[in-house]
Amino acid sequence: MHSLILATAIRLLLPLMLLFSLFLLLRGHNEPGGGFVGGLVVAAAFALYTLAHGEKEGRRMLRIAPLQLVATGLLIALASGLLPLLAGLPFLTALWSSVPAPVIGHAGTPLLFDLGVYLLVAGMSLLIIFTLMEEN
Repeated sequence: MHSLILATAIRLLLPLMLLFSLFLLLRGHNEPGGGFVGGLVVAAAFALYTLAHGEKEGRRMLRIAPLQLVATGLLIALASGLLPLLAGLPFLTALWSSVPAPVIGHAGTPLLFDLGVYLLVAGMSLLIIFTLMEEN
């Protein structure tokens, strides 16, 4: 199914949705939101693009295999849990930098964990969406 309206709208919406997903990721660092919601928004953006342009074009636009996103997300989330062990603290204890970073404030392992969840959720959702669209 090719819809000119959807194809035109998603060209405008895709950058906004990706930017909004990053906002949710960074906002969730200190407030509600975070990696899970941000990952779902990025998956929705690519799902709409895939609906408008087809599964192969959607995969090409993503530029990375969804399974690689899942693996990278898992590794980042695991690393955020293991870093406190190196400091002699329990698994998944939050560590914060003392130097504030622009836009995000004080970075720490919770943000790293959120980033891992973001990639994991986006990768799993896109893997399911692409697999379902392949069958059509």
